[in-house]
Amino acid sequence: MADPISRRPPRWLKYANRLNVGLLRRGIGPHSQQLLTLPGRTTRLPRTTPVAVVALNGERYIVAGYETSDWVRNARKAGWALIGRGTRKERVVLTEMPADQSVPILREFARTVRGGRSFLTVKALATDEEFAAASHHHPVFHLT
Repeated sequence: MADPISRRPPRWLKYANRLNVGLLRRGIGPHSQQLLTLPGRTTRLPRTTPVAVVALNGERYIVAGYETSDWVRNARKAGWALIGRGTRKERVVLTEMPADQSVPILREFARTVRGGRSFLTVKALATDEEFAAASHHHPVFHLT
């Protein structure tokens, strides 16, 4: 895999996200896909991006494919977001999980979010040690 530090999202992702946002606003798409709307770090204007919500032990999480994503930086600053699809939205508190606690969540993401696997720096059948090493490059946020 590519060095996670130098990884950048592929150019096509910006256009795919725009299409996905439009579909999710109409309630179309995989059930795990939701729209995350956060205030921008500097403008405070709402910024929306599609994310996959992972459920594990009755809790909900979102995983970043890229640690330098704007939504990750916005989430760290704001600490809250709106999440939903179609006309349903819910305000949630975003708590970043420590890297050492995110291994089971990353494993569940790799297992259940087919489209998201390509953004991880670890394979779905990796060992716990490999997931732990990759966890620093894939921030995980708990939704409450």
